[in-house]
Order: sequence, then C-alpha cells, then structure tokens
Amino acid sequence: MFSYHLRLAFKSLRRNPVLSALMIGAIALGVSVCSTTLTVYRLMSGNPLARNNDVLYSMTIDSWDPNDAFDRKRPELPPMELTYRDAIALANSGLSSHSVVMRKTAFVVDPSRVTGAKPFQVEARLTTKDFFGMFSVPFRYGGGWDQSADDGAQRVVVLTRETNQKAFGDVDSVGKTVQLDGLDYKVVGVLDEWSPSPKVYDLNNGAFDPPEELFVPLSVGIALELQPGGNVNCWRNQPLNSFKDLLNSDCTWHQAWVQIDDARKAEAYKDYVDNYVREQKALGRFPRPLNNRMYHPDDWLKVNRVVGNDNRVLVGLSFMFLAVCLLNMLGLLLAKFLGASPLVGLRRALGASRSMIFRQHLIEVGVIGLAGGIIGVGLTALGLLYVRSMYDNYDGLTRVDLQMVVISIGIALISGLVAGLYPTWRVCRTQPAGHLKVQ
Repeated sequence: MFSYHLRLAFKSLRRNPVLSALMIGAIALGVSVCSTTLTVYRLMSGNPLARNNDVLYSMTIDSWDPNDAFDRKRPELPPMELTYRDAIALANSGLSSHSVVMRKTAFVVDPSRVTGAKPFQVEARLTTKDFFGMFSVPFRYGGGWDQSADDGAQRVVVLTRETNQKAFGDVDSVGKTVQLDGLDYKVVGVLDEWSPSPKVYDLNNGAFDPPEELFVPLSVGIALELQPGGNVNCWRNQPLNSFKDLLNSDCTWHQAWVQIDDARKAEAYKDYVDNYVREQKALGRFPRPLNNRMYHPDDWLKVNRVVGNDNRVLVGLSFMFLAVCLLNMLGLLLAKFLGASPLVGLRRALGASRSMIFRQHLIEVGVIGLAGGIIGVGLTALGLLYVRSMYDNYDGLTRVDLQMVVISIGIALISGLVAGLYPTWRVCRTQPAGHLKVQ
C-alpha cells in the first residue's frame, strides 16, 4: 500500500510541476537557512575537551587594579590570564596530576638547508611538557618532550603536520634539525590532524584561530627572551625596560591549566591558591578582594562568551524564517489539495476510506519535505562557503558533516508534515456526493 501511495504522490507532483517546485523550493530555502546557522552555532558552542571536562581546570587570579575591574561590563570576573610568576607558582604546587603554563610567540622557520625552500614565519606556542597529554593532542610521528627539556631549556620542537610538510616534505622528521630564528632545534614530534574548535586552551588569542604551527618548551622562551605573540595586559605603570622586567611585572600574558583527577584534591588545590594569594597580599600585591576561580572547559567557554547572544538570536530568526516558508507551503498545499477534491471525491465513492486518503496525501507531503531537505543540504553547503569567504577564522567551523545532513533532512520532513496536516485534514473531509453530481 505504501508503494501505491508513493506512486500516486509522484504522479500528483508531476501533474503540477510549477506548484510542486515552489513548495519544494520554499522548504529547501527555509531548511538551508536554519541548517547554516545551526551548523555554525553547534560548532562554535562545542567543547573539544568534553571527554576530560571534569578533571581539567583553567586558573584565574584577580591581580588587577583595585579601582577598576578588568572587565567593566562584568566587574566580578578576574583577568582571563596570569602573570608569569603567578602561573609558575600555580604550576609548581605539586597538588595537581598535570599542569601547563603557556603563551604565544612567533618564529621564522628556515628549511633551506633541508629542502631549499624559502624561510617562512609561523605562530608558535611556548608551553610545558604536559600540554600534549592534557589536551589529547594526536601525534603522527614521535611525541612530546620530557621534564628534562623543560628544566634544561633544551631546544626541541614539535611541528604540526603542515609545518612538517613545508620544512621536510611530509616525511618522518623526528630526530632531524630545523632552524628557528637562526638557531637549531631538534624535532621530537610531528602532530597528526588536530584542529580543536573552539581553541579552548587559549581563548584569549583567537578562539577560532587554528592551532599554532609549532610548539617549543616555555623555558626556551625565557632563556632566549622570546617576545610575546599574544595579549599582554597591564594595569599600572611599571618600568618594562627589559624582558626580565616583563617577567616580574604585574602584566597578565600567560595561560595556566591544571589536571586534578579527584574532587577532594581540587578543593585542596583551591585552598592552596587562596593561601598563595594571601601570602602575596602580605607582600603588597593583589589589592583586590580574594577572587580566585577554577573553570572547567565548558564553563571556560561560557565565561569567555565564545558563543555570543547575536548567534543565538540568528538561530531564532532562522527558525522564524522557516516558519514563514512553511506558511507559504501550507497555502500552496491547501490550494493544490482542494483543487484535486473532485478526484478525491471519486476515490471516496469507489470505496477509499478517509484514512487511506489521509495517508496518501501525507506521503505526498513527506516526499515534498524529503526533496526540500536534500536540496536544502546543498544550499546549506553554499551558505557555509559564503560564511568561510566572509570570516577567515571560521574556516575550520563551516563544514557539513553527516550529523548535520541527518538533522537537516529531519527538520525538512517534520516541517513538511506539520505544514501538510491541515491541508490533508481538509481534503479528507471531502464529501463524494457533491462532486459526483457535477461530474
């Protein structure tokens, strides 16, 4: 019976091709707008660290101006980054399973001795050894460095797959030497494909920027006095005549994360941070009230407002647009179904029940919804291409995956069926006697 109704649906659609195209186009347009905004919203609001969310913490300390909050719109929040000495003190507590202190910088990579290619500049992350394990970074070749590299400021480097391609031609370069800013660094690892979005580990320097192109021990950055490549925020006048002055200043420019696998240990760590701040207050630092915070990755995304209210408004507006499209589709369906009421009356007179008529027309509406959903997926892909062309930082976000295809087609089917319920109900009430007298 289903196949019979399906054949009737296709015959009905072919009977009025222009009207059918208008209905399919209406639902396809509405679905594509919804799917485009939903895709961007879903990927922007995702948490790449969801698997380890409950054991990872981003650390903040309120070391700011006593007379002016760091964020005037949200004065209750401390600065989103730490000073160098505070970040190191928190990392060296001994109370966490793993800890990371990091910041951005930049290097000029010179692969001319290896491949003869021209030098190129890259963004780099100066970090400590636990970065790769805490943030589940995949390796194609080799791995990260060990504690001795951090302690001894050894010139070792981990390359991304793209940087390795440029410098060595996409071969296993572990153990080879690459020149960064004129100095030789030993390659200890090459990353596999890895593009966390948002970039939770550093939301202060481009939440949707791609990961840095190479990774070097933080201690090397200190030894070589590598300048910061990210945000540096200072609240009072301090002499910054040298790199050492910057290290000892109250400027915030480092990120600190810890991994604590037990809730009781997390409370102990929070007490340690509070006591550390009290000690620093006794030395004349931290003039603001005690306001230390530990954020899980999902909370860190929220407090940094990675997904703004305008994105939520856009999602709401897109569904309102879909509703308008469905109203148009409802009107077209009503005209189409009522126009075919003489045929329905004849079928009723020949013995077709109301339930059969209802199923037939509902299947026709489902076919319209399915066709609109398939076309809508194609329009969504075009919409995401437009988003990529408008916003460079969204390049890693705007992609149509299988899950979004299923959601889009599901929205189209449900929307089509909702829009078709009333016209289908109306045509089922057709009385055959009136039409038979006219025929």
